[in-house]
Amino acid sequence: MTKTFKALSALLTYPSEELQAEVGGIRDLIEAEDIVPLSVRSEMEPFLTRLASDDLYDLQEHYVDLFDKTRRLSLHLFEHVHGESRDRGQAMVDLAALYEKHGLLVDAHELPDYLPLFLEYLSTQPLEEAQALLTDTAHIIAALEERLVHRNSAYASVFAAILAIAGCHVAPNEKPINEADAAPDDLAALDAAWEETAVTFGPGEPMGGCSVERLKIQMRAGQRDVRRQPQT
Repeated sequence: MTKTFKALSALLTYPSEELQAEVGGIRDLIEAEDIVPLSVRSEMEPFLTRLASDDLYDLQEHYVDLFDKTRRLSLHLFEHVHGESRDRGQAMVDLAALYEKHGLLVDAHELPDYLPLFLEYLSTQPLEEAQALLTDTAHIIAALEERLVHRNSAYASVFAAILAIAGCHVAPNEKPINEADAAPDDLAALDAAWEETAVTFGPGEPMGGCSVERLKIQMRAGQRDVRRQPQT
């Protein structure tokens, strides 16, 4: 079991008094396991300090503004892969089956692709297997990190830590991201604008590493695939 994944999972949940009280322990755990590089842990320190000491209501408002109101920052992985298509349902079933196969039962109120839940699952797996699964999702994690950097959000450091464990690092895009490209309620436009390359867990063609160029190629390929889909 790799407890760092569980610690990162907690950091991506809705802020609460309990979470604030646990920040010190989370910091100590991440430092003790030492699978997040020291440089990335240093990047996380301002975030951990704010999470522990800022006003709880301000933290909660910031969290909702980021992850609940902004679809392109959704913490549900398949939101960025399948959008509103029916393929998302089968992907959810497959991921839930993977969890159950390894003894993690998903609560009826939780979606299997919720990133904190996915990280909790990874915490139950041998590190090498967890890293391989992270590699499958690296292009999504990298895109979320970049969008958070663009918003000057300290949460970006948590995503940098996840990528670092997977052996990945993606530099921010040189071009700024235009958040006005699609209206918040235009679901079809948002799907077309932000859908990423599909994720396949388990057997299949491997991604083949976490190089910057490979991740960028995957993200561009996902954009092309979306544009080629017939309109209904």
